[in-house]
Amino acid sequence: MDEDYAFFIKQFGAPTTRQEVSESSVARYENKLPGQLIEYWKEFGWCGYGDGLFWTVNPQEYEAVLAQWLVDTELYHQDNYYVIARGAFGDLYVWGEKSGYCVTIAAYMARFSTRVSIFTGEKLDFGVRVFFSSMDPDYNDLDLLFKPAVEKLGELKADEMYGLVPALALGGSIDLEHVEKVKTIEYLEFLSQLSPLTDWDFPKI
Repeated sequence: MDEDYAFFIKQFGAPTTRQEVSESSVARYENKLPGQLIEYWKEFGWCGYGDGLFWTVNPQEYEAVLAQWLVDTELYHQDNYYVIARGAFGDLYVWGEKSGYCVTIAAYMARFSTRVSIFTGEKLDFGVRVFFSSMDPDYNDLDLLFKPAVEKLGELKADEMYGLVPALALGGSIDLEHVEKVKTIEYLEFLSQLSPLTDWDFPKI
């Protein structure tokens, strides 16, 4: 384990709910995603951290919903994109084949923010290390609802997230009363059908 991933684990805690990464999945993403990320997959699998606050994921499971959301944005034809991680409330961390870590999607609001990574080309492997070492647990919480949600609903399984029911687009609100355990992919697909993805318009960093 390198020092960057060690720092990430120090921040989040030891991995749980490990899913082994098959050889076919490794082969699918070789030459598409950085070797450093695939090495992390081989060593740690796809799993949850911080009692389910943050998850590394199989990008293949998110291909359809990611395409559904990006198709009407200016990003769609700029790169090939993959979800490599997600938060407990459905924040999606998106990696571009050429552009590295470049997009974050706040699924519950159907908003995205973009960033221009300096770790491209031959620096993509180092970009993976920076992605994990700079990840902050607070990024993946939603109005400090994570711990209360765990206490109320129990820890998440690998295919679950905490969702707002009803969704914000249907008049829901961000409070514990409206948080429920939902199936991740199904809920994200549902959200993608409610509202088009729009840009936060934050300054690019």
